[in-house]
Amino acid sequence: MEVDSSHFGLASPDLLEKIDKLFACNVGEHVDLPQLVVVGDQSSGKSSVLEALTKLPFPRESGLCTRFATQITFRRAQETHVTVSVIPAQDGSEEHKTACRAWTMSGLQCLDADSFASIMTQVNTVMGLVSDGSGLKRTFSNDVLRLEISGPKEDHLSVIDVPGIFKRTTSGVTTRSDMEMVEHMVHNYMKNPRSVMLTVVPANVDIATQEILEKAEEVDPDGIRTLGVLTKPDLVDKGAEKNVMDLVEGRKHQLKLGWHILRNSGQAELENPVADRNATERSFFAVQSPWNSLNKERVGINSFRDRLQEILADHIRREFPKVKSEITKKLNLCRQNLQALGVKRQTSAEQSRYLTEIAMEFQKLSTEALLSNYGRTDVFDKNPTLRLATAVVNRSDLMSDVVATKGHTFHFDSSDRENGSHKDHQSFHDESLEGMNIAAISLDSHDIEGTIEVRHVQDHSELEGLVHAPEKLSEPRGGNIHVWLKEVYRGARGFELGTLNSSLLAVTMKRQSMKWKSLALGYIADIVTMAHTFVIDLLRAVCPIERVRIGIMSLLMDHLVERYKSAISHVNFLLKIELEGTPATLNHYFNDNLEKCRQKRMHTRMEDKTFSDCKHGKVVRLDDIIQNHPMSNADHAIQDLHDILQSYYTVARKRFVDSLRMQAADFYLTTGPSTPLKLFSPAFVAELTPIQLEEVAGEELTLKRRRMQLEIENKDLEDGKRILS
Repeated sequence: MEVDSSHFGLASPDLLEKIDKLFACNVGEHVDLPQLVVVGDQSSGKSSVLEALTKLPFPRESGLCTRFATQITFRRAQETHVTVSVIPAQDGSEEHKTACRAWTMSGLQCLDADSFASIMTQVNTVMGLVSDGSGLKRTFSNDVLRLEISGPKEDHLSVIDVPGIFKRTTSGVTTRSDMEMVEHMVHNYMKNPRSVMLTVVPANVDIATQEILEKAEEVDPDGIRTLGVLTKPDLVDKGAEKNVMDLVEGRKHQLKLGWHILRNSGQAELENPVADRNATERSFFAVQSPWNSLNKERVGINSFRDRLQEILADHIRREFPKVKSEITKKLNLCRQNLQALGVKRQTSAEQSRYLTEIAMEFQKLSTEALLSNYGRTDVFDKNPTLRLATAVVNRSDLMSDVVATKGHTFHFDSSDRENGSHKDHQSFHDESLEGMNIAAISLDSHDIEGTIEVRHVQDHSELEGLVHAPEKLSEPRGGNIHVWLKEVYRGARGFELGTLNSSLLAVTMKRQSMKWKSLALGYIADIVTMAHTFVIDLLRAVCPIERVRIGIMSLLMDHLVERYKSAISHVNFLLKIELEGTPATLNHYFNDNLEKCRQKRMHTRMEDKTFSDCKHGKVVRLDDIIQNHPMSNADHAIQDLHDILQSYYTVARKRFVDSLRMQAADFYLTTGPSTPLKLFSPAFVAELTPIQLEEVAGEELTLKRRRMQLEIENKDLEDGKRILS
């Protein structure tokens, strides 16, 4: 049969063409579109109505056209051609969707019964409605067959035929699940508020038994988009015509769009090649009583087309602005949902780019933290632990103060201590750390009477066994340090006369500074913990996705531990030098301090022998100096040992504290070129393998599916918006 009919024009060609294009780009999957849908029970004459309306030779004997929805689109064009394709269902597998999209037939010049039947056979294969070799097959499909018919005599029209609903299964052919699937499919088309339903009902049965009418009333209670179509009036029993007449004339089961009655060809007429379907119908409604008394606008295929033109035109004009608005809203929502999923990270390149951007932000904020530029972003206000420079400086000051005031085993002469660093310690406590809440520093724990806390930051569980454990040290011993020095001297003296054994300074220095190890290891443990907290919290700030953040930390952890170990190892190196090495210094302050100690001791000894002289102030008689009480060699040695130890201890303590701060804390852990803070960088990301990238930054399967759905929806809606623009 040639598709060259000169039949009917339905609605506005421009609007219909746009609706057709929206269907073609799958916008109908996301937005309800105006459409004609032919629905009915099985054997209601639905296929005959569709054939009369479209003048296409639908195959009848095999029921191939009733296994899936069929969208038929007519389009006016200069050349005649037919294109056949399959629109895959949204719930199909990606493999099935690909196969459906790949299958198409185009360039056909005609669509007669034989070619139509051949096409349907191929379509069934593409949709999987054939045996798969195991005896299993699907009877129905949610895929949509799309027929596009173009020609110079065609007018724009789009109509959809769906399978007829049924209530009884056929053994070996249909199942209860098939029945439920068809009902669901038909319901989805009918519930579209922009569908005009052509509800086909045979006239020779009681309409109260027709479930399709009940379903239509459920989705269209006002009847504004339901057009009742009666078929088979020639099969109505004598005496039952009045019930049908009441429907058509609006006395029963009223619909706002009304009822229309058609007389389709019977089996004998279908088998007669010269039979004219339209002529037979015209004769039937012109001659047969009581049908010839019906309003001619309510009977026959020609008036049916005219009626559809009016209904569809009004419906499309009413719904088209709503469609445009809904597409825009859905597109905006889709874009928001896509944005909420974050950066796409499905390929290695996408994953690497994603992690690189995180690493760049990490390094940027890390630099700001070390420069104390806390005002440039709110992240430092929200996360006080990210104020790393401040935390390290405060902890270093606390370490320096504790080592100065409580890091020795014995107090030196009380006269020195009274003017020494206790006052400095009080000032530091009052002004430098009061009120700070950085990295959980315990400000007052070192002031517990009789004990010194070496740790002031809470450990991370993953650092247990690596850093120095919390420990309490005893306060420096009071009393006379000379008693201890005398014991040391007597236990190590030799044959020297008027001099000290060279080993005495090393022995006394090691004992006097024995707390340095715990204090230093506690200090570096706190700095390590601060750095580790910083890395964790900064990652949390720049990488909101927990799984990715955990993956990054799993990659970093071994490298972080190595850098932490390097810092701790350097502290042990410094301790070995100070506590086990030969005491030595080139610092001239050692001699200055020693001279000051001796001068102060002399000044104290002569203080009670002074008298005032108006010309020279306080003076001492030379004889009084000469007559000063002499000391034994041992007392002189112990006194010198005290002064030398005090002078050297002061120089060594300052050197050690500076080394701890500048080398271990700063160079190894915070500001150096290879600190833990520098580890997570674009260079680190560039070294990751594709497997590592997938493990750390790859999207979960649920996220991939969700993103794919949104990307498809976004593309379809963008295409739809371009069509309507």
